[in-house]
Amino acid sequence: MWSVVIPTYNRLPILQKCLKALEAQDFTQPYEIVVVDDGSTDGTVEFLNTRSHEFPHVRLVLQNHEGAAIARNTGIDLAQGETIVFIDSDLVVTPIFLSAHAKALEKAFKSGDRAFTYGLVINTSNFDDPTSEKIKIQDISTAFFATGNVAIAKHWLIEAGKFDTSFRQYGWEDLELGVRLKNLGLKLIKCPDAVGYHWHPAFTIDQLPHLVDVEAQRGRMGVVFYQKHPTWEVKLMIQMTWLHVLLWGTLSLGGLLNERSLRPLLTWLIDRGKPQLALEIARIFLNWYNVKGVYAAYREARQSL
Repeated sequence: MWSVVIPTYNRLPILQKCLKALEAQDFTQPYEIVVVDDGSTDGTVEFLNTRSHEFPHVRLVLQNHEGAAIARNTGIDLAQGETIVFIDSDLVVTPIFLSAHAKALEKAFKSGDRAFTYGLVINTSNFDDPTSEKIKIQDISTAFFATGNVAIAKHWLIEAGKFDTSFRQYGWEDLELGVRLKNLGLKLIKCPDAVGYHWHPAFTIDQLPHLVDVEAQRGRMGVVFYQKHPTWEVKLMIQMTWLHVLLWGTLSLGGLLNERSLRPLLTWLIDRGKPQLALEIARIFLNWYNVKGVYAAYREARQSL
């Protein structure tokens, strides 16, 4: 038995595509889709309750808006499968998605079961046909354990202690669990045939306040990560080094290049059909905000000791 665990919050349009793709799997083993709704207000619950005949593998679980870490732990606790697959609710997979993970795990387990598989995630802003996107260099990930597309035995998640629920804002809860899984001796097995297409809307100027807030959250949660695992590797991950201060401080001219000063350029690029280029330029000051946020959160944490 396999269990696909999907936390979701106000993602109904793309969630429908996600679930339809999972119902169309070329997979011979029994499986369930555990959708943990994290307090959605966009009609997700009503839609799934009235369309159960379209999604026979789906089990809907409800919780208050408590964040992805708690939602995934709820999914782990209620999952009936011995193998758990984590994906996000804005991921659309191919028909061989589950079978590819299963084949890779079966091959890996010939030398022991201390392994999990990590599939390929391709980012796309094409809502109508997300699986038509080609892989890009930005899609290549070096993460050890990321919940966008991963398959792992349930007992390892339990032995590792599941997700740390102190991660209540955006970022790092999956990579932090990855550190504990690595300490248990688990190995990452790349599974490029298990492809998921991560949809997100094309970049617009209106997204900037949210993106700035996300970077602040990521900085705060990065410090939570570092407090649990105070290593140089984690400092590099969360951008809490002088190298990152120098890099993003220099590229942003110490913050002079920001959402206000670059707004005309970003708007010009978006109006000319280049939203991805505009986003890459915006990442300069977004990363600077993240670096400043992580150091501010670290100082605050030390002062509270």
